Order: sequence, then C-alpha cells, then structure tokens
Amino acid sequence: MNKPQDETEFVAAPAPNDEVVKPPRARVADVIDPDADETPVSSEPRKRDYLDGFLHQQPAEGEVGGPGSDLQTAVVDALKEIYDPEIPVNIYDLGLIYGVDVDDEADATITMTLTTPHCPVAETMPGEVELRAASVPGIRDAEVNLVWDPPWSPEKMTDEARLELGML
Repeated sequence: MNKPQDETEFVAAPAPNDEVVKPPRARVADVIDPDADETPVSSEPRKRDYLDGFLHQQPAEGEVGGPGSDLQTAVVDALKEIYDPEIPVNIYDLGLIYGVDVDDEADATITMTLTTPHCPVAETMPGEVELRAASVPGIRDAEVNLVWDPPWSPEKMTDEARLELGML
C-alpha cells in the first residue's frame, strides 16, 4: 500500500524504561586533516588571556577630575560608543548628554535626557550609560541623572550628527 506524499512519518520518543544509547561525542583529536603535516600538537594547556588587557589596563595619568581632565575625556569617549537604536548617531553627538562631571575622587556624574519621555529605551538607556561610564579605567563610581528640562530638540545635535542624518 502506497502512502500519499503529504503524510509525514513521526517517530515516538523512547519510553522511560527503554535504554537510550547516545552516540559518541566528537573530539577535536578525532578529526583527520588531509592537508596537515605530521608535526605533533603542543600538549601544554592553553593560556586564558582574553581578559589580560582589560585587567592590566591602568587608569589614565593626569588630573583625576575636573573639566578637561583625561578621565573626563575618557568617559566622553566611552559615551560616544553608545548609539541610539533608532538613529545611526551616538548619543553624545545626538545631544542627549548634557554634562559629564568627574570629581576629585574619580566619581562620574552624567546628566542626560532622552528624545522623548516615551522613548522605547527610556528604561534601559540610563543604565547602559551608567555601566559604560563606570567601566572606564580609573572611574570609581558612575551616576546618571535623567532630566527632562530643558527638553531635547534637534538643535542640540552636533554638526557631525546633522551631516550623518542629512540635515545640513
């Protein structure tokens, strides 16, 4: 008897008392590379080096806080790496950051706004800004103050942002 082509055959899961035989796991050593020469592979363990650069990075030298300090510049540079999810411009050039203050104890205070109180990232953006500022080497703590006055307007954007959006 022939089955119609649209019928699919289903396989039932094994019963709880059935013995399940698992296939052997694949191992890197089992792979045969026809192009490989016969040189032995080093048997020493691989060194975990993926965090070395971050963990050994020293804070920037110079004045700790104040306007124009190296630490304040580093925080501003870190904030320029955060992009608005709807507009291809970073939040600093977009004019959402009203102020970046770093005091003498290396605490950063960022005053910012959003394009509108109903912005889709209103709950997450301040937290992301705080995390990014706190991750700058040398910053002890970061705090974000979200303000709505003065309200954001397109006039707050830098010329680079306007050029990127075709507004110049």
